[in-house]
Amino acid sequence: MDKEVQEFLLKHLQGIMENDIASYHETTAEDLTLYEWWVTPHRLDGLPFHEFMMTSNAERGSVFGAEEKGKTRFDLANLHIQRYGDTAIASYTLLISTALASGVTVAAHNESRVMVKLDGDWKVVHVHKSPAYSAPHVAP
Repeated sequence: MDKEVQEFLLKHLQGIMENDIASYHETTAEDLTLYEWWVTPHRLDGLPFHEFMMTSNAERGSVFGAEEKGKTRFDLANLHIQRYGDTAIASYTLLISTALASGVTVAAHNESRVMVKLDGDWKVVHVHKSPAYSAPHVAP
């Protein structure tokens, strides 16, 4: 496991979990592209989408659009890092656990994050998320 890339990835994700826009900018390329299956079936480009989401979540005291505020943590199941010089790909199942009055809930989805070292600093340049359940191949 590439410790340098793993530490960077954890810092990047922790910044997102904390709705820390400064950290998000520090760890994300301005020309970010991403697919988030639960948002839209189309590619999202740039940082403004997540800036709005993170600011709104911070105001509500939640993360990832959770309906209720609760103690939250994340884990990376089956983390695999492939590094090719100044480019790295991390793939894993993101588990987000939230403690609510009704009990702990866990949301899961599969992610791949592509990171590139630009001017000596790692930046996330592309993210692809997919459901962690057996989705149908043909839309209903």
